[in-house]
Amino acid sequence: MMAFITHCSKKLLPSWLRLFAAVMLCLTSGLACAQVLASDGVDANSTPLLTVTRADNAIFLSANFGFELPAVVEDALLKGIPIYFVAQADLLRERWYWTNKKVASVQRRMRLAYHPLTRRWRLNVGSGDMTEATQGLSLGQNFDNLTDVMSSVRRISRWKVADAADVDPRSAHVLEFRFALDTSQLPRPLQIGTVGQSDWSVVLTASQVLAK
Repeated sequence: MMAFITHCSKKLLPSWLRLFAAVMLCLTSGLACAQVLASDGVDANSTPLLTVTRADNAIFLSANFGFELPAVVEDALLKGIPIYFVAQADLLRERWYWTNKKVASVQRRMRLAYHPLTRRWRLNVGSGDMTEATQGLSLGQNFDNLTDVMSSVRRISRWKVADAADVDPRSAHVLEFRFALDTSQLPRPLQIGTVGQSDWSVVLTASQVLAK
């Protein structure tokens, strides 16, 4: 499958206009097309690569991100405060007469923590809430440094987001993807302190039209 990434400065075009242009490109070219937006808390030049494939009667998503952790987030980690990320993928069937219909939706949650005593990093990945009590139900991995653990955070490989049966061959479908830092999982005092703070805003979104 081929995918084209369209990217332009946020200062030149509003997000809705860039999305419209990307969709029109897909429709006129007949190819799968990806369009990616970055929030104010992320360098717009760090455009992630989004790839959608079909295999084994399923739809799989792979993604790579280039964002860096804001300094305040890294500082919180070094103080022993866990940070949470959430990735969500929604498969939508386009309807010209109404809003698009969601036919599949999946979530992946990540808990990133630094342990000052061992000076090691721990990343837990699962589909549910990443609380202390549920870490045993997630996939965990230890890292020696922040560079290595962030490489793992930024990369999603062959994530099953839907069954092939969810895709109606007679209709056009769009896969919408969102990756964000989840401040709702932070300790309550820190949650209050992050309200309105752009340094705590890490949001990346992408959409891709599935080729028929």
